[in-house]
Amino acid sequence: MLPPPSQVIRARDRRLELGPRPLVMGILNATPDSFYDGGRHRGVEARFARARELLDEGADLIDVGGQSAVTNRPAVSVEGEIDRVVPLVERIASLGAVVSVDTYRAEVAEAAIGAGAVIVNDPSGLSDPDLAAVCARERAALVVTHTRARPKQKLRDPRYADIVEDVKRFLHGRLSQAQSQGVESDRLLICPGPDLGKEPAQTVELLRRLEELHELGQPILLSVSRKDFVGALLGRPPKERLAGTLAAMANGVARGARVLRVHDVAETRDFLTVSAALNGELQPPSGLRLTDDLRWEQAQEAV
Repeated sequence: MLPPPSQVIRARDRRLELGPRPLVMGILNATPDSFYDGGRHRGVEARFARARELLDEGADLIDVGGQSAVTNRPAVSVEGEIDRVVPLVERIASLGAVVSVDTYRAEVAEAAIGAGAVIVNDPSGLSDPDLAAVCARERAALVVTHTRARPKQKLRDPRYADIVEDVKRFLHGRLSQAQSQGVESDRLLICPGPDLGKEPAQTVELLRRLEELHELGQPILLSVSRKDFVGALLGRPPKERLAGTLAAMANGVARGARVLRVHDVAETRDFLTVSAALNGELQPPSGLRLTDDLRWEQAQEAV
């Protein structure tokens, strides 16, 4: 089962058109201990500069996170997380960009929305019972993620009779919870939570059957960028997982993912452009030729 040709998500005063060519959500870590970049961009100015780079590379949305997913380090305080994300969200939103905040805390979500965020990307599956109510009150969109793990905790030996059925049941329950608190259906997205409370083989099985999640009726956000399951398949550390990430994204797009959350925006844009051309969704530019120095230029019409 594939999704309808297009869907619309409302996020405060924004309308996001979700079609066969997915939106690209650029990841911006406002943390000193990101699993991928290790906090390479320190301070608001450096992180804001990185946000501008992501937008220049073609990001449709920027996802700002102030809490690392690394599980062997303690969580930052609520006040510390707000201090990390709010000034950054405010600066990015001032550019007119669509900003998401990656948090599982209602207080952080509310502060970030006040600064200009229009989407709350909750990686915890509504572990904070007040988060959905904040989104409903502020008319923000909400990403509901599958995970059986508590925030900042790792499940030891997770077991599922059927991983896809577990994901469907969990997300159905959390979507119902969000709607009962006032979040409208066209403000809800789902994420299957690759690697979250899952072993690599379980994540692979889930992604093989991703299209089954369309039964829930909500657009799918896919977060596979440089994940551990890619590393397990390739035997490579996060910095060497781009090719594997693109393969995982190709699978997700073919199975109907509508938003791709990525570290590598330019490469993802290239992948989507070539895929769209090969699938007949994009007309290649005419009148171009490749010169001897491997640059494309407009061919001169014959006189």
